[in-house]
Amino acid sequence: MASKAGDNPDSLMALSTAFCLRNLRKTMCYLGDRNKLCLRSDVFLPSEICDKLVNTYMELVHTDSNFKPQDGFFQLFSDPRSTRLTRIQLREDIVQDRDLEAIGKQDLIELHLTSCHNLSARSLRTLTSFRQTLVSLSLFGCSRIFYRKGGAPLAFDEEEEEEEEERPASRQALDTDFSFQGFNRLRLLNLGGLPEEVDVEGLLKPLPALTSLDLSGVQLPRAAFLAQWKERLASLVLYNVDLSEELINTVVELGHLRHLDISREHTSKFKMTRKTLTAIVQGLVNLVSLDISGHIMLDNCTVPHFEEVTGSKNEDQVLNAIEAYTEFRPELAHRAINQLFDIARIQHCSQLLRALQLVIAALKCHKYDKSIQVTGSAALFYLTNTEYRSDQSVRLRRQVIQVVLNGMEQYQEVTVQRNCCLTLCNFSIPEELEFQYGRVNLLLLKILEPARQDESIQRIAVHLCNALVCQVDNHHKEAVGKMGFVKTMLNLIQKKLQDRMCDQVMEFSWSALWNITDETPDNCQMFLNCRGMSLFLDCLKEFPDKQELHRNMLGLLGNVAEVRALRPQLLTPQFISVFSNLLDSKADGIEVSYNACGVLSHIMFDGPEVWAMEEPLRETVMDKMMAAIQSWDVTSRRNINYRSFEPILRLLPQSIAPVSQHWATWALFNLVSVYPSKYCPLLIKEGGIILLEKVLELQTSHEETKEMARKVMEQCENFKEDPMETTR
Repeated sequence: MASKAGDNPDSLMALSTAFCLRNLRKTMCYLGDRNKLCLRSDVFLPSEICDKLVNTYMELVHTDSNFKPQDGFFQLFSDPRSTRLTRIQLREDIVQDRDLEAIGKQDLIELHLTSCHNLSARSLRTLTSFRQTLVSLSLFGCSRIFYRKGGAPLAFDEEEEEEEEERPASRQALDTDFSFQGFNRLRLLNLGGLPEEVDVEGLLKPLPALTSLDLSGVQLPRAAFLAQWKERLASLVLYNVDLSEELINTVVELGHLRHLDISREHTSKFKMTRKTLTAIVQGLVNLVSLDISGHIMLDNCTVPHFEEVTGSKNEDQVLNAIEAYTEFRPELAHRAINQLFDIARIQHCSQLLRALQLVIAALKCHKYDKSIQVTGSAALFYLTNTEYRSDQSVRLRRQVIQVVLNGMEQYQEVTVQRNCCLTLCNFSIPEELEFQYGRVNLLLLKILEPARQDESIQRIAVHLCNALVCQVDNHHKEAVGKMGFVKTMLNLIQKKLQDRMCDQVMEFSWSALWNITDETPDNCQMFLNCRGMSLFLDCLKEFPDKQELHRNMLGLLGNVAEVRALRPQLLTPQFISVFSNLLDSKADGIEVSYNACGVLSHIMFDGPEVWAMEEPLRETVMDKMMAAIQSWDVTSRRNINYRSFEPILRLLPQSIAPVSQHWATWALFNLVSVYPSKYCPLLIKEGGIILLEKVLELQTSHEETKEMARKVMEQCENFKEDPMETTR
């Protein structure tokens, strides 16, 4: 159990924060004029809570599809007298200029903006309001922040037809007024992805005290300016920066560097020689970590005295790489996750908890990155299979389910959908998916909508749908029915009929309908409304020898027949003849014959006055039912699962259809004989013994029925005396 050690439950702080954010109007806020969200006047929140609220809000918006962005959310933090913000991380397109302006009076110490494409130069002006307090600033991937909205457009190709909103940076005027003058406390700065037009040297000149600088992907026309930090800089990231002799010579002067990253995504003209590496390592005596991945190595390059560098040699290195690259370098994280996938699939993952947490973090962080979603979901499939399952807590498994559902929601693409569906199959269904029950069903039904879905995905999705409606409460079944579950299954059946194909999808679809209609009249009604009976007859005719199919279809019709209001729709010469003929079926042992007899038993229970047809005669059908029941082996092991005997018990205390009473008594006798530990307690609990005594009192009951009723009561009596008896 050691690997669960770091997998603690959510803290009370985390749970409370999420609850408040999901229920803002019931907790901290009220709706003011023009439906504007306002902070209650008696609320005063310290920075620990405010930072947590903003950062959790961003995470929920990006990782929980049920959580919708709240208009005016950042306005709640506009007054530093009631709220204090110090360290916040905002990401992606949800962040607008007005959001930063709303918190402009706060004394921010850390502000990390990542890929906020909707920020313009308006936000640069807002940044200056934090200049006296800001210690750490990241503008990674926020290149448009350096352009004015609606400024004079720059020259562009006349043939480009993109909307202005699509590529505002390419068409709008560069803001040259902004300066880091006065940001005297700034120590850590990330300008990854800075546009080429921006004068990086001029921009950074007013910041003599920097200790950490990230210039990923930035073009450096004149590298010598980096030397201004040679007495201070401890960390320098030049990922995807074109290296040159000048740049290397300047870097070697930065004698205080502890962390240097000159890695690349793709190889470049610059070749890494042993001489260059030696110069770096010998010149930078304080260096603790060095990243040179992606470079072509010459002269048998090796780096002396370096143990912990990321790579693909072993599991430790792979996990280090995922951890280091996830946030800002998805392309490298993708490669590392691919390596982890191979380790989990072919070898054995020894650091399961860390591996899972890193893959989950990567999938959350890059919800819109298809390559990470593909490799991440594939890795999750192997990391959650049976081999690793005992080491996973409920919380961790729930996190896996949520990122998998996020992937399914975002990508209607074959590989992601297949990986996600296969990963869900590693969980106990429905139990482990119940906390996301409605959502997972909606997603699966959406996958099954297209007429021509990938065959393997269709099969897995139908299997999951079937498992999800098996052994769940009726309110779940009703809710899923309202989502269109019945119609979707019947559409699949219709398609398979057109293709004249009885495969697993066909059988699972009927099985799913059997499960979802169990004691759920609304879904039975839907089945009839959607031409279900017509499809039943077509399938019988097209596939006369498919035993599993017949069993599933008859099981479903047994559920329909239990609903009194729907039985008149089954009472036609065509349907009665079909059910009557199926009494002779030997398909799947006794199951098809048993279910056909069950359907007819409920119909007979409504009495002779509803039997309006001349052919077949009611008496003829009843005789055939009696003969079928007498032909069954009462010790048959069953392919059926009763959660309640109520539909069977209602057929016992009556004289209108003795054959129905006989079928019900036979069913009970078979089940309590073959599975006493499961069904004796159920029968006793539901008051079956009193109803069986009624069978003995009725003059209309057949003698054989009474004999069976006595045996059922005897079996239950014996079970009460010896409750340790197990099933045979």
